[in-house]
Amino acid sequence: MVHTKPEIYDKYIKGLMDISQAITSDLYLEDILKLIVMVTAKVTGVEICSLWLIDDTKKNNKIRLKATQAIDKDYVKDRVLNMDEGVVGHVATKGEPLIVKDVLKEPRFKEKEMAKKLGLVSMVGIPMKVRENEVIGVLNCFTSGPHDFNETEVNLMITVANQAAVAIFNTKLMVDAKVIQEELETRKMVEKAKEVLMLRRKIKGEEAFRWIQKRSMDSRKSHPPLAD
Repeated sequence: MVHTKPEIYDKYIKGLMDISQAITSDLYLEDILKLIVMVTAKVTGVEICSLWLIDDTKKNNKIRLKATQAIDKDYVKDRVLNMDEGVVGHVATKGEPLIVKDVLKEPRFKEKEMAKKLGLVSMVGIPMKVRENEVIGVLNCFTSGPHDFNETEVNLMITVANQAAVAIFNTKLMVDAKVIQEELETRKMVEKAKEVLMLRRKIKGEEAFRWIQKRSMDSRKSHPPLAD
């Protein structure tokens, strides 16, 4: 059951500190997402917490389940929704929290069989924002009994969700920066190799580049990936 005692503030503060530390840590994104759902579930006292992120790499944005705690394994498998689907899509699109007293009676809630199986009743969906109008995901919190999420609880969850959004956003920036740096280093190595080939073989730059490409492809063919 959701915590209602004054001590919840101390737990939220501790939870926010844990998430804040993740922003400057060397944790991978997957580890940070797991940390967020575990911390949120612990400090709020909800039965299940799940985290969905918007995938904007496709032509039409999708929203994907990326992390959850204490949930059936079948539910975790590649859960993907369109932005106009379900409670999650509604919260992500509108950018506002949505409270559902009984998920089995909510037409927009798509996972009714899962809710019956796990005994979930009430929920609140919280948009995860890095800026005022930039939603990157949704944080869902479920209870195992009927619960009226009050304004204080919702505001605290919004604080956790937004802090988590910053951690995720910054981690993605660091990953992107690392990928860009590695690409630049690779380009420098290729350029250096081209210069060496041009001098030794007395060939033009384009021909040297094609030679490097061919050697790289031949190397990959001679070292096939291990079978799963």
